[in-house]
Amino acid sequence: MSHGYGAPPGGYGAPPPPPHGFNAPSGGYGGPMGFASPPGPHGPPPGADPQLWNWFSTVDIDRSGHISATELAQALVNGDWTAFDLDTVKLLMSIFDTDRSGTIGFNEFTGLWKYIKDWQNVFRHFDRDRSGSIDGNELRDALGQFGYRLSPPLLDLLQKKYDVKASSPGGFQTHAPGISFDRFIRACVVVKQLSEAFGRLDTDRDGWIQINYDQFMDTVLRLP
Repeated sequence: MSHGYGAPPGGYGAPPPPPHGFNAPSGGYGGPMGFASPPGPHGPPPGADPQLWNWFSTVDIDRSGHISATELAQALVNGDWTAFDLDTVKLLMSIFDTDRSGTIGFNEFTGLWKYIKDWQNVFRHFDRDRSGSIDGNELRDALGQFGYRLSPPLLDLLQKKYDVKASSPGGFQTHAPGISFDRFIRACVVVKQLSEAFGRLDTDRDGWIQINYDQFMDTVLRLP
């Protein structure tokens, strides 16, 4: 199964609608999933989508023409208005900072915006009880639809790793129980990247690999 580096699964990535309702609550969700509301419009560069430029200008707080990880972290919110997990923000930066400058420009931001909108469609499709989070059964169904058949013990481990309640010290949480939107993106992308890394090493496609310590460490450290 191949969707390209870090891309959301096909079939749920239809072109997003215009973003004028992007920050409006929708059924079953407490608010937006994506970027916080922009102020009035700014002048876009020639050929740029004015609305997308408006969002970009909102996130670009220091008006540098580029967005840093800190600025992105301040802009991204879940459906319950909680901030995106920092590790998810770093993952998004690693995917869309194509020139490895440490920031993302407007063209890179355009890809990021669509990417998050596509993942919103995926998240809402599998959040069948409209709780605003993904439970174990919904996670199993999502990964199965994407072509990843994890064993029950691995699914349980994945859910515990990315469920805010299960992974927070003392059980403290601000999200709803289950896997929040930001962590759902990260969980799916990590499973995809680990599976692809294994597939590159499993040259005879028998489901088994034999690697040395350096190969193992190289594989792990290359992952975001």
